[in-house]
Parts: sequence; C-alpha cells; structure tokens
Amino acid sequence: MDAIDCDIHPWLPGLAALSPYLDDFWRDQIVERGMTQLDSQSYPIKAPLSVRADWRGADGMPPRGAEALAAQALDRWGTRIGILNPLAGIQLLLNVDMATAFTSALNDWTRAEWLDRDARLRASIVLPLQSVDACVAEIERLAPDPRFVQVLVLAMGETPLGRRQNWPIWEACLRHNLPLAIHAGSSYRNPVTSVGWPSWYLEDYVAQAQGFSSTLASLLTEGVFSKFPTLKVVLLESGVTWLPAFLWRLQKTWKGVRFEIPWVDRPPAEIIRDQVRLSVQPLDAPEDAGIVARIIDQIGSEYMLLWASDFPHMQFEGDQHTHPGLPEALHAKLRWDNPLATYDRIRTSILEGAAA
Repeated sequence: MDAIDCDIHPWLPGLAALSPYLDDFWRDQIVERGMTQLDSQSYPIKAPLSVRADWRGADGMPPRGAEALAAQALDRWGTRIGILNPLAGIQLLLNVDMATAFTSALNDWTRAEWLDRDARLRASIVLPLQSVDACVAEIERLAPDPRFVQVLVLAMGETPLGRRQNWPIWEACLRHNLPLAIHAGSSYRNPVTSVGWPSWYLEDYVAQAQGFSSTLASLLTEGVFSKFPTLKVVLLESGVTWLPAFLWRLQKTWKGVRFEIPWVDRPPAEIIRDQVRLSVQPLDAPEDAGIVARIIDQIGSEYMLLWASDFPHMQFEGDQHTHPGLPEALHAKLRWDNPLATYDRIRTSILEGAAA
C-alpha cells in the first residue's frame, strides 16, 4: 500500500552498540561503570506489550538491524516510508554530559545502522532534554541530513514541555522545518500519575494519556502554539479517544479564565486542530465504526490522524494494522495525505524523486 508509517521502533541491543559512535572517554566509561543496557521502564523488553510474540527472534528479542525490520515492518505491508523513533532510555540519565554524549551516539547509530541501509527509512532526532543547549546543538548538527524528519521527546519529563526555557528548542525545530514528536514514556523524575507512584506496569501505561493531556495543555497555555503558529506537534502512541473530552474541558474553562493567558486569542480546540497530529496506534476504541466515526466527529478533524504500526509493540494481531472501526474512506488520508501534510521533508523528497 502507498503508506507512511509514522511510528516504528528500532531496537538498541545494548550500550556496546553505541561504542563506535562515542569518543574514547565515554567508550571507556561504559566499560569502567559496567553499563550494559539503556532500557526504560516504559517499555520493559520482556513485557508482552513491548514486542509482539511473533516478532521476537529465537532469542526472544526484537528484530536486529534494518534488514530484519524492513522485512517485517515495511515489506510485509508494502509500506513506502517508515519513520524510526528510537526509545532507548537516554532520557533517564541524570548526568547531563553522559546524556548528551549517548544521545548523539544514538542518533549516529540510527543514521549509520538504519538510514544508510534502507532508503525507505526516515528517523527522528532524539533530544537530550536534560540540557536545552544540547538539544539545540543536536538539532543543528543533524538537521542538514534530510532523512531526519522530526525531533523526538517523551510525554513526561522533569518539567512541562511548554515552559519558556524550552522555547529555543522549538525555535530550532521551526528553523529547520522539523515537527515536534512527543512519544509515550517518562524520564521518571516525577510520578507518572497525578496522585503518586503506581504499583503496576498497567497503571503506568494507562496513565500515559494523562501525561499527554497535561503536556498538550502546557504547550497551549504557556504560549508555544501562539509563539510558533506553524509548529506541528505529533503525539505518538498517545491514544486518541481521550482528546474530545480534553478539548471540551480545556475550551470551556478557557472561556472563563482567558484573561490570564491573553496570547491564546482564539478557541484552544481550533489551535490544537491546526497544529497537533496523533498516531492512530493505539486508537483506544471498540471495533465499532459508528463509535469511531462519532469520536472523529467530536475531534472535529480528519486531518489530525496519522497511520502508524507502532512496530514492534503489540497493538494488533496478524496483519490488521489499521483499526477496524476506522472508515475505509479515511484510510488513504491517514496513510498518505495526512503524513505528507505533516512532514515537509518527506513530501520534498518524494517530489524531488518524482522530478528526477
């Protein structure tokens, strides 16, 4: 099918894989400190949700390398372009210098081991939010490579993403025509729920929707969307069905207290429809076309939704990669038209390829 998969996860098998992309000091530190993995609690490697059973190799691990991933996530469905979103736990590191070095190595690993090996792959620039300056520097370093099509952060970090200290990052995104992708996950500096630390992984995963709504509220109320009105924000693995109630409550309350945020000078739902996009994996809805159609109607836009497989996470079985409740008439828009309208760098590369 003619499709752009907006959320594919390459697996980092261990810190040793980053060694070729680190300088001598940090390469030695991996050995001296006995560091082996950078897995996050958000996606424990042995959890069934993290990797679908039939996508695990004989060793129980996800696919290793671009060839194996392409066979399962691209060739299987005839996907034309896939965007890689590495989820190694660099956001968990407390040492700013280490986080910066490992993040740069992760991005270089993605470029060398994945992008250079399959022309259909694109990737996100993973950012070390431990340092705003380091984030801007990493964008400037990698933006000249058009195969990097967005920047990537997690939904829950040390502070809300809308805070003014982060604005130089979003300014750099605009300067290089890069959407801001926000993926489910946490740096675990704060509890993932508003009432404290949970006991179970189930609580953690379900609470991600709360994290996304808080992050989206921060971007709006702090003025990010007003300051950067052409910035596109892509929510990955956020779910979708929480959005209508969130928009309703946000806009209702804004009408009463809009004087405190005068820079939000038009209805919040209208701003969010213009600048925010969501992947439809998971959709978090029953397999009922009527219910799904009603949710899309409540969101008020068919242009906000992007197709994604979320490979290799276990969001569906077999080849049912699109939620059965999504109207067939929307499939081409979700898989192709909406991603092209979101990712200018992909659209440009396709136009240039057609011209050639």
